[in-house]
Amino acid sequence: MNWFLSIAPLLGVIAMGMSLSHLVPIACSLLLGDGTARLFLLSLAVNFFAGLLVWVATRRYRREIGIREGILLVVLVWSGGAFFATLPLLLVIPGLSFTDAFFEAVSGLTATGATVLTGLDDLPPSINLWRGLLQWLGGMGVIVLAVAILPLLGVGGRQLFKSEIPGPMKEEQLTPRITETAKGLWLVYALLTLACMLAYRAAGMSWFDAVMHSFTTMALGGFSSHDASFGYFNSPLIEGIAVSFMLIAGINFATHFMAWRGRSPSSYLRDPEARVFLSMAVASVLAVAAFLWTRGVYPDFATALRYAAFNVISVGTTTGYSTTDYNLWPVFAPLWILFLGTFLSSSGSTGGGVKMIRAMVLFRQVYREFSRLAHPGAIVPLKISGMPISAQVIFAVLAFFFAWIAALVTMTLVLAATGLDAMTAFSAVVATLSNIGPGLQEVGPAASYATLTDFQTWVLAFAMLLGRLELFTLLIVFTPAFWRR
Repeated sequence: MNWFLSIAPLLGVIAMGMSLSHLVPIACSLLLGDGTARLFLLSLAVNFFAGLLVWVATRRYRREIGIREGILLVVLVWSGGAFFATLPLLLVIPGLSFTDAFFEAVSGLTATGATVLTGLDDLPPSINLWRGLLQWLGGMGVIVLAVAILPLLGVGGRQLFKSEIPGPMKEEQLTPRITETAKGLWLVYALLTLACMLAYRAAGMSWFDAVMHSFTTMALGGFSSHDASFGYFNSPLIEGIAVSFMLIAGINFATHFMAWRGRSPSSYLRDPEARVFLSMAVASVLAVAAFLWTRGVYPDFATALRYAAFNVISVGTTTGYSTTDYNLWPVFAPLWILFLGTFLSSSGSTGGGVKMIRAMVLFRQVYREFSRLAHPGAIVPLKISGMPISAQVIFAVLAFFFAWIAALVTMTLVLAATGLDAMTAFSAVVATLSNIGPGLQEVGPAASYATLTDFQTWVLAFAMLLGRLELFTLLIVFTPAFWRR
């Protein structure tokens, strides 16, 4: 119990810090006069004093956190953060159930973009901004932000950082001190968000839409303030800006940090994951555009390229915006882009899914086994960009992929058992487990998750948390070994 209590003061401080995020929609409400400021102020007070109460009651138990404490803190911050983030949704949106509010909050914090809400154009601007802000905070990770303030609390942040940063190679540090790493990543993230916002504004978006969509673009989250998503703007220029920043956000932010610190693009050339990510994205866009054109979906290749580029990159990077109902395309195209979303994004990006580096390791391992079968006596090391990958990393990737497939199959079967058709059940699990957002059929880009039952909604909320925390961080908490002394 002592090691559990040792994280409670941090939970209190993080809750107080997160409560201050309410100031953004409060300012928006006062500026635009949508009448929700007092409701957000009430939510801020509840969140702040709940955190303060926890901190006051447990601050004497504060000590250095270890692996178990770090893992549990990550899980509690994400699940607890989603719980508290439901309050503004419940206060502002009449008739919204707690289940749907929690699903929407989880979708926001995990940067998934699956929504149960309709009539987004008629919602108060402040609540749409709150949804976008949740995605922006969740995009890089609330925990990484918290790492930057841990020294002020007298505790280190190494275990937190390792639990939160996506990808299999978590031992690398960009700066000698982990707090400096966290600050550097957030600085790059904030500067890119600002650049995205100004680009949207210059292309014709209102200031509100530019802020809202810059938050959800850089988070690769996909929440929009319009039911038609980016189809509302019907602007090739705006779509081009979105595609550019989605691709930027799909690259490892450590690579962006190194390029910024070194004032040189050479970091991108040395990143094998970025090269494969961009090559696969471009190839998929061209292939889907050619497919749609030859199948007569669009009258010319240029139009097909426009719609393919936006929607392929959006789903492939796990953002989830749309400019058309791609659910109506010939089945190969939506299935391919949904599959693409399971692995395209780089580790250390704000995207979800298995991550490109794991896909590369799995592919090289398959090729390695072929080589060993053909030449049983040969020693065939697994290398990426000339660097050998240790057996420990290979085994970890294989275990992760098995767990990911097992989770996908299990939750698909559970949803199918509740009466969902096979395609809806499968695509909904893929879309939430990979943090993509929209799936196919009943949960496609022109629909929402509002038609699902409460049980189905809770299953998919769990899938979003599972995907965002990369399975093991969450699943290990349910094992008896985790709780043994």
